[in-house]
Amino acid sequence: MVLKNPEDLLRLLVVAAIVYPALVLILRLSGKRTLSKLNAFDFVVTVALGSTLATILLSRDVSLVEGILALTLLVALQYAVALVAVRWPAAQRLLKSRPTMLLRDGRLRRDAMRRARVAESEIRQAARSSGAGDLSELAAVVLESDGSLSVIQRSKLGDGSSLDDVADDGHRDRPAPSL
Repeated sequence: MVLKNPEDLLRLLVVAAIVYPALVLILRLSGKRTLSKLNAFDFVVTVALGSTLATILLSRDVSLVEGILALTLLVALQYAVALVAVRWPAAQRLLKSRPTMLLRDGRLRRDAMRRARVAESEIRQAARSSGAGDLSELAAVVLESDGSLSVIQRSKLGDGSSLDDVADDGHRDRPAPSL
């Protein structure tokens, strides 16, 4: 069907004109952290917000007030969980995965790569994207909590303090082959 009821279009326009600004206001009040991509929990909240917005716009079964309340509740829960994670490190460990060392001092951590399901080609791509031409010149490649790969060149390692929270079980590493 192309269009069941012309009133559906009018409802969609009115609801979108009200809900979208309400969502923007809710997100602005909650702060930048709400739509961050810091970890899997943040990603789930972002997807849930999108799904809720679509349901509000397209379902006659959800009232405008219920929809705005649902959006507010999701954002408030995300805010509360983020606050708890910041205040209590044990909660943060429960909610957020720890970054994982995939390469250290030019040596691939194949066991860590296997557990994280990261292929060597993905590490090489991250190295190339950072401007590195030789894996042996890298101090570290880290799989971050948000799924991105961070590359640290030996010349930029400094005291290495940025790696303090990275899981490094490097007891079974092998040298990276030269390119």
